[in-house]
Amino acid sequence: MEIHYKKLTEKELDTFIRMRIQQLREEGANEDVDLVPALKDYYERHMSDGTFVSWLAMDGEKIIGTSGMSFVEKPPYFGCPNGRIGLLSSMFTDPAYRRQGIAKELLGLVVNEAKDYGCGTVQITASDMGVLLYTDFGFVKNGNFMQYKL
Repeated sequence: MEIHYKKLTEKELDTFIRMRIQQLREEGANEDVDLVPALKDYYERHMSDGTFVSWLAMDGEKIIGTSGMSFVEKPPYFGCPNGRIGLLSSMFTDPAYRRQGIAKELLGLVVNEAKDYGCGTVQITASDMGVLLYTDFGFVKNGNFMQYKL
């Protein structure tokens, strides 16, 4: 098995979206809409303007792991004086390839993208499965995250 890493391009987008939906299902999401058109629109727009980047883990031509980083800007605050934030998403590894360091490698690649973009911080809403990966990498849990659904 020869695992290599590459950036997501339009060519892999349909498979990337299928894997994103598989990840959401695995996390117990409620499927009450067809998310494919919205995901396709989001990724196409944000890949083209440089505000979304993804690295893929490949076994030959097969995508076996995904990552994603969306770049947003908020008003500056003391924890992030330039206001640029990386929002980590789409961290997923094919179950047959887990526990081999693939997610850690993907995480390092997208965190470097956030550094290159000038982000002052990276945030994620971690699944229970991902918490250990992120804490081992150096992420600190912030219990202040709240959400209001509109």
